[in-house]
Parts: sequence; structure tokens; C-alpha cells
Amino acid sequence: MPSPALSALQQAGGPVNSGPLVDRFGRSKKKLRLSLTDRCNFRCGYCMPADPVWRPKDEILSLDELTALAELFVERLGIEQIRLTGGEPLLRRDILRLVEALDTLRSKGLRRISLTTNGTLLARYAQSLKQYGIDDVNVSLDSLSPQRFAAMTGGGQIGPVLDGILAARDAGLSIKLNSVVIKGENEDEVVPLTEWAMGENIPLRFIEFMPLDGRGAWRPERVVTEAEILNRIRALHRAALLPRTREPATRYLIDDHYPLGIISTVSNPFCASCDRVRVTAGGELYPCLFSPVCSDLKPCLREGSPTQLEQRIRGAIWQKGRGFSVTSAAVARPISMHGLGG
Repeated sequence: MPSPALSALQQAGGPVNSGPLVDRFGRSKKKLRLSLTDRCNFRCGYCMPADPVWRPKDEILSLDELTALAELFVERLGIEQIRLTGGEPLLRRDILRLVEALDTLRSKGLRRISLTTNGTLLARYAQSLKQYGIDDVNVSLDSLSPQRFAAMTGGGQIGPVLDGILAARDAGLSIKLNSVVIKGENEDEVVPLTEWAMGENIPLRFIEFMPLDGRGAWRPERVVTEAEILNRIRALHRAALLPRTREPATRYLIDDHYPLGIISTVSNPFCASCDRVRVTAGGELYPCLFSPVCSDLKPCLREGSPTQLEQRIRGAIWQKGRGFSVTSAAVARPISMHGLGG
């Protein structure tokens, strides 16, 4: 049965056209990144300003609105995977109710429900997330040093994050670790992070520092490129290139058994195969991580017109640009990563 919000939209505006969600370059969208909040208990410099201003509560999509939007994306627009992001999504008190609602969409075409988190609350939620329908979790881990971890996260403690990672694994959740590498901050931890993750048998993905930080600190010279990351690893380990998939990471097999990924948005953009779309906690659709403008879905969602809502989504995706592979520069816009949804 449709959610109450989507039922109301359908009654108000009639049926909406179905079909694949594609942009003008023929890229089909199968994955939705859905942000639940812009709030976070960390202050990572590559993600948010030093003194963030949180959005008012009435601008944040409600549980029913999030459910209705997800249902529309799955039923009418062909989305197969939904990743819940933030801010820190586990700060959202109704997250388990949302996951439970999303789980019912599997019969309508949803194949996977994922979560990206900083891990601080993961130990508390791991068993419930698995029970309610989360398939996999990505956890941010940029350093193994307690002192450096605190410096990079604005005072965060690494202990709860490590506990959360192990709790998620014990709960039977599939886990990946994400590490942003920034020159002058943590590039010397590429090998220690690889070896720790390899020892725990948890897949790791290194991410190049992207021009989306909240403090204007990004510079090309601060990017540790895929080649530089590989050079550090290959000084001590074998790294064989694996076939490319539609995933953003270039995959390598370390020492013939361990899968490692590198997301090289800056040095080797993968825009030609992009199959993602993202919606902020406030209901703005950004067709691309680097889109200079957004399309606000709240008016259509709240005024009750499914036809207008779908047309707005399709129109925004159709106008999606080629991506960072063309612009290769910082994006001038007021929203940073914590508000965009990562």
C-alpha cells in the first residue's frame, strides 16, 4: 500500500508517468542519496564550516515526506538503491521508522538500503539497523591516531567509532570504511589504515579531497591523488588493478586477497558512468555533487501534486551537466557537504 503522504499526492494530482530517470547524456539513475539531517556531532573541515548554522526544523522533510519521496523515486523513477546520509543520519530520532518504511519498498523494486555514518552512534544502533532493513554501512575513518582523529573531526573520539565498526560487523551488516586523504594532514596514514582494515577484513576506500569543503580550504596542491595513494601502498604491498564497475571507486586487489577502492574524483573523474541523484534534508534535489544550483522539491511535495513533483525531478535530472570532469573547479554555492548529504 502507498504511504499516506503519497496516497494524498496521487488523489490530488492523478497518476504520474513512469519510466527510467535519465539525463540528457543518456546516464540512467539507479541510486538515490537521501539526507536526513544537516546536523552532525563532528566538525570535519572538509565537510562543514567551523560554525555551522543548522536549518530550522520546519524546513527539514518529515518522516512521512521522506517516505513518500522515496516511494515515488522507487515506484515511478526506477531507483533501486537508497543511501541514507547527513550530516549524521543517526542523530535523526525516527531513523528506524524510516528504514522500516523503506524496507517495504523492496517489493516495488528497491534492492538495497544503505547508510553513511561517522560511526559514533553505530554501536547503539547496529543490531536494530540490521533488524529493520539496512543492508550495508559506510563509516568515515580518516585516522587511527586519537590525537589526529580529534583534530580532523573537531574534537571527536575515535574509540566509539571503532566500537561501532566492530558492532556493525558483529550484527551482520556489510561494512566499508571511507577515508578522505588530505595533503599535510593524514597522507602518512594511507598504509596504516590499509593494514588495519586488511587485518580486520573490512573493505576500505580512500577518497581524494574534493572542492566541496565548508571552509574554502580546498586547493589542488592539497589533493593526494590516486597515483600518490597507490605509490605509498605499493612501497610495501602488491596492488593489482581490478576491472572497472559502475561504482565510483577504482578497485585494487592488495596482496592477492584484499579489496581496496580509491575514489579519484579530482585526478580521474568517473562522471561518464554516474548513476546517482541526491536530495538534501530540506528537499532540494542536486543532480550532481558539483551542481551549482538545485531544484526545490518541497513545494510540490507539500502542495500535493505528484505530476508536478515527478516533472520537477525529471526536468532537474535532464539538465544535469557532464560533471566535475568538465568544470574541474570549486563550486560557488552556499551549501557545503554536511548540508548536501555527502
